[in-house]
Amino acid sequence: MSDIIQLLPDSVANQIAAGEVIQRPASVIKELVENAVDAKASSIQVILKDAGRTLIQVIDNGKGMSATDARLAFERHATSKIKVADDLFSLHTMGFRGEALASIAAIAQVELRTKRKEDEMGTLITLAASTVESQECVSCPTGSNFCVKNIFYNVPARRKFLKSNQVELSNIINEFERIALINPEVSFILKHNDNELFNLQPGNFRQRIVSIYGKGMNQQLLPLEIETSLIKISGYIGKPEAARKRNALQYFFVNGRYMRHPYFHKAVMQSYEQLIPVGEMPNYFINFTVEPSQIDVNIHPTKTEIKFENEQAIWQIISATVKEALGKFSAVPSIDFDMADAPEIPIFQKNNPVAPPKSNFNPSYNPFKMSTGGNSRRPDFDWNKLYAGFTSGQVPVAGKEEESEIFASAIDREDDELSEESLIVQSVISTDNMGDTGGSFMQIRGRYILTNVKSGLMIVDQYRAHVRILFDRYMSCIQAKQGVSQRTLFPEIIQLTTAQVAILQNIMADLQFLGFDLSNMGNNAYSVNGIPSGIEGVNIETLIWNMLETATEKGRDVKADIHERLALSLAEAAAIPYGQVLSSLEMEQLVGDLLASVMPNYTPDGKTVISILSNDEITKRFK
Repeated sequence: MSDIIQLLPDSVANQIAAGEVIQRPASVIKELVENAVDAKASSIQVILKDAGRTLIQVIDNGKGMSATDARLAFERHATSKIKVADDLFSLHTMGFRGEALASIAAIAQVELRTKRKEDEMGTLITLAASTVESQECVSCPTGSNFCVKNIFYNVPARRKFLKSNQVELSNIINEFERIALINPEVSFILKHNDNELFNLQPGNFRQRIVSIYGKGMNQQLLPLEIETSLIKISGYIGKPEAARKRNALQYFFVNGRYMRHPYFHKAVMQSYEQLIPVGEMPNYFINFTVEPSQIDVNIHPTKTEIKFENEQAIWQIISATVKEALGKFSAVPSIDFDMADAPEIPIFQKNNPVAPPKSNFNPSYNPFKMSTGGNSRRPDFDWNKLYAGFTSGQVPVAGKEEESEIFASAIDREDDELSEESLIVQSVISTDNMGDTGGSFMQIRGRYILTNVKSGLMIVDQYRAHVRILFDRYMSCIQAKQGVSQRTLFPEIIQLTTAQVAILQNIMADLQFLGFDLSNMGNNAYSVNGIPSGIEGVNIETLIWNMLETATEKGRDVKADIHERLALSLAEAAAIPYGQVLSSLEMEQLVGDLLASVMPNYTPDGKTVISILSNDEITKRFK
């Protein structure tokens, strides 16, 4: 029997490695920009076409490479960052595995122009599917110029399942922001389809945060600064009032490398307990500086998961640092001992006798004495009218139209004195018929509506029912392209990030169909001149943020999906909240509109709206 185990060709091995390292166009930008940072570049420019599908170009003014290095750089496990195994425990650079360029060349067409400062001529090398097509000398500036064209052109399945351009662009911007944040001394430029999205000038960490996320962020940052023998922590945290329910800006960096760390995230969140509402998350930009030997970054291909040697001790340091910053800058509410407006309490003194309180009264006052001034006598009442119609030994039988006016007025007075609870009880025991329901409604805990139906007792979730009704209404507005807009008295200015603006431009027409009127004010700021009718009182800025986030969750470039997600976000924001007390007429209207819906039993996202407790189940409970 012949041997069956064989070495894979380099092209196949590189494609396998590309499945881990290069997941989407954003992965290409991450690897190339990190290499540019490692090359000590002071200026990095990223140019995109079609969200990276057609072209990804990264230009830097770093050290550059020689002709031999340029050729070897695309070989697997070829790197200048490490030489021996011990170097893994003292990493100071980003790329070190030596798989990035080889993986990129395996799934795309790559051109590299590079030149060192001491060389007179540069090198041009062209590759496609891990094959070197040409290498020649060219004239080019110092640094490197990578052109990655037609990503996944030789892997049709991977290219087919790339998400929409808006989603891929959003992922690219997220990766770009992570690298730009931690390298504020480097100038960054990002262009997409000849539109400049970012132009970041060198500065400090705070200036870089403000230049990326807007000037409004400057007033929301609280500085962090602590240095121990174990770790050095610096950066900024957000004020409690700036916390968000969704899309919070949360970044951890260790030794200039972005990372995700759920354990340290929990330490920050616990420091904000009792300061922010449940479900909201604060912003933070925290840098860690530790000895490279105390961390392990080589546990995941994307190098975003990092293990620390002393995680529990660092957890305590993070918690104490965040709490100190919140307390130092008065973000934590303190006990007020201000006595300026306090009531003055006299001090008891033995030498001064205490006089008893005096009371003034009129000894001649008589409540039964008739007033002499004016005519205050009550009008005489003929009591014989009460016995009108009665004869000896007989009780008259009269119809409703013949009732005495006196009794009618007495009944009216009793109705006016009925309490709110008695009115609710009367509405519950009503026996009028209303379609499938019995016309009797009762609200429980400000959340559920109960009514009797032929099959038993129907329980309706009022919030979900209203979401169902509003969703159908907004979908009809989008389909008919005629949403009702309510003009705002004072236009509200909202500040968006570059990633949010890219998504907003794609769904602007759909927002107009819903009833939104937005105008571009420049610098990623938009003025809200009109909102859909019926959502007055809703926080418009938070609503638009949530809609933008919702528009990118699934990432499919299907208009119907975008319409449904927008309508659902708007319905959830405008629906009546839990705890709102409804009148009997409002409950009747809500249930009636719900039963008129095409799918009354479930919300658009599949949650139960109606539950029926059958007559048999009710009977079993009383056996």
